[in-house]
Amino acid sequence: MTALPEAADKKLGLVIDLDTCVGCHACVVNCKEWNTSNYGNPLSDIDAYGAEPEGTFLNRVHAFEVTPDTGGCAQTIHFPKSCLHCEDAPCVTVCPTGASYKRVEDGIVLVNENDCMGCGLCAWACPYGARELDALAGIMKKCTLCVDRIYNENLPEEDREPACVRTCPAGARHFGDLGDPSSDVSKLVAEREGMDLMPEMGTKPVNKYLPPRQKDTLLADMALTPKSEEPKGFLAWLDKALEAL
Repeated sequence: MTALPEAADKKLGLVIDLDTCVGCHACVVNCKEWNTSNYGNPLSDIDAYGAEPEGTFLNRVHAFEVTPDTGGCAQTIHFPKSCLHCEDAPCVTVCPTGASYKRVEDGIVLVNENDCMGCGLCAWACPYGARELDALAGIMKKCTLCVDRIYNENLPEEDREPACVRTCPAGARHFGDLGDPSSDVSKLVAEREGMDLMPEMGTKPVNKYLPPRQKDTLLADMALTPKSEEPKGFLAWLDKALEAL
């Protein structure tokens, strides 16, 4: 079995805003593309265009219809899910070959594919269903936080973040050091009361979720007062020209 390292000060992870995510699956597509191109073994697709397609994905987006306990309109919540890089990662301690391990320097949980025998114990131990068996390669795969991107000095600075974060059109995904209270992601979690997924499992996930806000209440509370101002400059000229038609 693999032992967990001592808790590190640096904890790289994701903060996902459930209030902002629109369920477009751009993060899923870009994650698939990047890791198929750059993973040790490409992520498999079996019968991709057939009746029963099957493939390996490191990130998935689920959708739920939720009715608030306090009443109000039901709303659809899009829920992205990948490895949460837990501090007390059961997928690591259950691994019989030591293939699953947690890095000391940044807390990222990875799989050494050369040592993995595809037994599936890590998938059984993970309470979040974040591990996937690649049927073609015969090994377990998972989110790496794009470790090959975030430390790659050949990439422009703005590209040194996970592919899912870089591609999100809604800005619902954030990446940074959650071990640093002064980091942008830590401040975001504090401001929006970010939460752990299934905290009762005791895994202490590094990734956090920002809860969705009740949409009908939010709209009702917004004070939208129309403002009517006389047009100026080009707009004033255009207004007069249109009136003359």
